[in-house]
Amino acid sequence: MVTNETGRAALRAIGQSSVLESRTTDVARARERSRRSRLRTAALVLLPIFVGLSVRAALTREGLPGIHLPAGDARYLPAFVLVVLLATVLVGPMLGAGRSPHVLYRPSEIDVRFSDVRGAAMMVDEAVKTLNLFLAHKTFTEEMGGTSRRAILFEGPPGTGKTHLAKAMAAEGGVPFLFVSASAFQSMYYGQTNRKLRSYFKALRKYARSEGGAIGFIEEIDAIGSARAGMGVRSEGVSGVVNELLVQLQSFDQPPVSRRVAGKLVDAVNAWLPAHRQLRKPPPPHANILVIGATNRAVDLDPALLRPGRFDRKIYFDLPSRAARREILDYYLAKKAHEPELDEDAKRESLAAMTIGHSPVMLEHLLDEALVWALRRGGDRLSWNDLQQAKMAEQIGLGQPVEYTEQERRAIATHESGHATVAWLVGKGRKLDVLSIVKRGTALGLLLHSDTEERFTRTKVEIEALVQIAFGGMAAEELFFGAAGSGVASDLKAATDAACQMVGALGMGSSLVSLEAVEAVGGRNLATKVLASDSAREEVEEVLRRLKSAAYEMLDEHRHVVEALRDALLERHELVGDEILDVIADAGRGAGRGVGRRGAKAAS
Repeated sequence: MVTNETGRAALRAIGQSSVLESRTTDVARARERSRRSRLRTAALVLLPIFVGLSVRAALTREGLPGIHLPAGDARYLPAFVLVVLLATVLVGPMLGAGRSPHVLYRPSEIDVRFSDVRGAAMMVDEAVKTLNLFLAHKTFTEEMGGTSRRAILFEGPPGTGKTHLAKAMAAEGGVPFLFVSASAFQSMYYGQTNRKLRSYFKALRKYARSEGGAIGFIEEIDAIGSARAGMGVRSEGVSGVVNELLVQLQSFDQPPVSRRVAGKLVDAVNAWLPAHRQLRKPPPPHANILVIGATNRAVDLDPALLRPGRFDRKIYFDLPSRAARREILDYYLAKKAHEPELDEDAKRESLAAMTIGHSPVMLEHLLDEALVWALRRGGDRLSWNDLQQAKMAEQIGLGQPVEYTEQERRAIATHESGHATVAWLVGKGRKLDVLSIVKRGTALGLLLHSDTEERFTRTKVEIEALVQIAFGGMAAEELFFGAAGSGVASDLKAATDAACQMVGALGMGSSLVSLEAVEAVGGRNLATKVLASDSAREEVEEVLRRLKSAAYEMLDEHRHVVEALRDALLERHELVGDEILDVIADAGRGAGRGVGRRGAKAAS
């Protein structure tokens, strides 16, 4: 039963999405008790000394006696110094090798709060509820009979905010935050890795008992928690370290040294006492610890780590959705100097749409890169054009000055124009972003196109459209030059991979058998499995030939669009966004053949 109003309030708030009041939590009360205990201990130690010195000063009317060092033989001083230095050099590293490698952050040192974690509402909500359980652990355990969480696992792609949220939890909870990288536990001395692990959890227990609670964060925990090998293999680097980690995750109730010494004294006294006179040893105090592990390779972790009682809960950090990206961009743009045009809702929405697949870290980096572009042009704030330049440089690399021959320029421009024309005709729900013949990385030219809306699935028609777009460059070269050049290699690879997915994994061919279910031998991928089967290979070949023929026929019917895009590329080298559509629209009006209506109909 709940015996007081404070306990009732704590129980009501445990499952809520707001953090418990800092003055009413079990952690706060434990911290206050620990503070008063330290004051009492200091008073008991210092008071007799103060009284003794005061009495002596009153009786003798003298100050403290001076300290006189006995005079020694100076001849032994160099040898003594040399021995001390040698001992320090040899023994010092070994003594320090087993120290915990963590970095301690106090709540006042952390400038991240839950309000700073944007675009991750579900993760923040779960983190708040976990933190409330942590802060009201005693109430939850004693009044409700529950067992508070010992550890949670943050998993997800890099840059999605795992460390960010962990810091916010420590700051909001008002408890010490012990940050450590898993690789920091590794040592060149045998056995020291396990010793460092023990030292880390010992430090966690110490801070938790003195301050009511502590949060430990282990970055890239898969470095020390990867799955162990067979039973016959023993290695400090894998099995031994994982075993130690498993043991330490169960060590939160391990008594401190003072309790262990007192326990031994009680055992010694009980050895002389009859059974009915035995002294009772108090139970070990519970250390209120929350361990947070972060990894982007959760599948590599040892299964024993993921069972209840160790990592009780897994929170997956996915890449942000469009709405979440908008929230993150609003947060960061408020801190960065930008032109007024970027305050328009349409621009913000467009920016959120064009950053599909960006993590929160990538979004912040994009804005920082845009500021760099602003500095290069002599500005003091970023603009929409700076953002486009930064995104293009980030996604496809910086443009390189290359002197093409006239024939190469025309061939590359024709190739890329073929891609763009097919994408305009069949790419329902796709947006043409960049069309370029500027060399970036290994690409002599490129077409960037993206989804207008975020999609998680694709139909057979949509995948076939992507294959046709891939064949657009090859078909254009054959149409205008009679044969394709060597620049179609990457297009053929993309088309083959997509066709193999259709036939071997997605059930879009004549067979419903998924070759993904076939165990890979020697690291073989899906395309290798599909092409190893004669019937599947023939079907892939048929799909590729059919879609290439369709792309050729479309380009033959819309030659004037290819020519218009080609000429624009030869003149301007690069077309961005609406510039591509403007060229296509002008080509339709100039031809007088109603291409705009037919193209719109084909695209729909």
